[in-house]
Formats: sequence, C-alpha cells, structure tokens
Amino acid sequence: MDAEQRELYENARKRTLQKKRLFQHFIVFLSVSILAIILNVVIGFKEDLLLLGYNWFVWIVLIWGFIFLIHFFNVFLVNTFMGKEWQAKQIEKLVAKQKEKIAKLGRQVEQDYPLPEKNYKQNIGENSTNEKFKPISPDNPNQPNNH
Repeated sequence: MDAEQRELYENARKRTLQKKRLFQHFIVFLSVSILAIILNVVIGFKEDLLLLGYNWFVWIVLIWGFIFLIHFFNVFLVNTFMGKEWQAKQIEKLVAKQKEKIAKLGRQVEQDYPLPEKNYKQNIGENSTNEKFKPISPDNPNQPNNH
C-alpha cells in the first residue's frame, strides 16, 4: 500500500470512528434523557425541584442536547469544511509565505552584505597584477599564495 492509499485509509478510519462516537453519544443522550423524564414525571423523584421555573430534567435534556448539537456540528460541518483538504491548503499557503519571506531575507542579506568573491572580482578584476589577493588554487591548496 503506497503512502497516498494509506493516508486515504487512515482518513476514512478516523471519520468512521468520529461518526461511531457521535452515534454512541446520541444513544447515551437519549437513554439518560428518557431515564430523567421517567424519574421525575413517572416516579416523582425530586418532583418539587424547580430551576428557573422548570423541572430539573428539562435542564439536563437542554444542556446535554446543546452539547450533542456541538458534537454533531463538529463531526459533520466543521470537519467537512476544515478537513484534510482544508488543512493541506492552509499548510501550502503557510509554506509558500515562509519561502517568500526567506527569499526576501536572502536578497536583503545579499544586498547588504555581498560575498567577498563579488567584491574581489569587482575591485581587483580578473586581469589584475596585484599578487597579494590571488586566490588559492583548488588543485594545490598547500602552494604558496605569492608565486
């Protein structure tokens, strides 16, 4: 299996796991909500406990329902819009921006601090008779510089 197929498989595995967890969350939410309603309405557990004018089970169902909606939006909407493709595009944009900054800095450094070789060729020239600045031969680095 090549890298691209492995990445596709890994992405599919993660998405399946996300959807499985969302389904499990829904089952637990539904079970606890039904249990809370049965406890309060049918059995009469803490029947007189009212929070802001509503029975306590209403608040449990509303708060947990809100949390479930956030989980749902995260799995189906946010992950769709901000999935692997979005992440890859963002990374490409940042890498391009960093390369551009590095190239700009490189040009600035070359302009402010030119290499000595450029100065040597500009100031002395190829046909200079000044032996003091003659470069060392790469073939024989131990050879004296002033011959």
